[in-house]
Amino acid sequence: MSALLQMTAFGLTLLSALFLLLATCTDCWMVNADDSLEVSHKCRGLWRECVTNTQDGVRTCDQYDSILADHPVKIVVTRTLLITADLLVGLALATLLLGLDCTKFLKEEPHVKLKMCYGAGIILGIGSILGLVGSVWYAVDVYVERAMLVSHNLFLGVHYDFGWSCWLGMAGSTGCFVASVLLTCCLHAHTAPSRPQGPQRRVVTSKMYTMNSRV
Repeated sequence: MSALLQMTAFGLTLLSALFLLLATCTDCWMVNADDSLEVSHKCRGLWRECVTNTQDGVRTCDQYDSILADHPVKIVVTRTLLITADLLVGLALATLLLGLDCTKFLKEEPHVKLKMCYGAGIILGIGSILGLVGSVWYAVDVYVERAMLVSHNLFLGVHYDFGWSCWLGMAGSTGCFVASVLLTCCLHAHTAPSRPQGPQRRVVTSKMYTMNSRV
């Protein structure tokens, strides 16, 4: 059961890490809404903005200014949190790979490998929280910005919703959190040593027999 939990957590971590990496690199964190008057499809990411003409399918992208330039708060915060989450999840994935029972690394030290799995679960939990905060922060900011425009009856020709890159970030962070729970709570529950009941009962029985013999 322990090996099954480890492999399940590893597969989920690998898939979630891929989702987080794609979310960080892709360009569709914001997309123009269906009710906008644009004849092109616009995507805004953390690093550049891309426009696809719906008539001829030509796609052009403009890189943002340098990383040190002034950017909106949601981009700066999401960049920082997502990059940190990617690094932590990558570290947890490497640690978990070495801590699996099926790997030959420290094969004769099962307790050390178990602690490595626990450590990977804790790192995954931290990374998942950072990634989820960054993704939700961006989505909420986009929603609030649009809600304020609608409440003030302002229409700038295009409205934006959060796109599939944002959903990838949320999905990857959630998957990492589930893997963290598997590696900490569930794995600990299946590997914790049970209390021996037989020897205690034998000791109590022998003591009672000794007392009766003395009487």
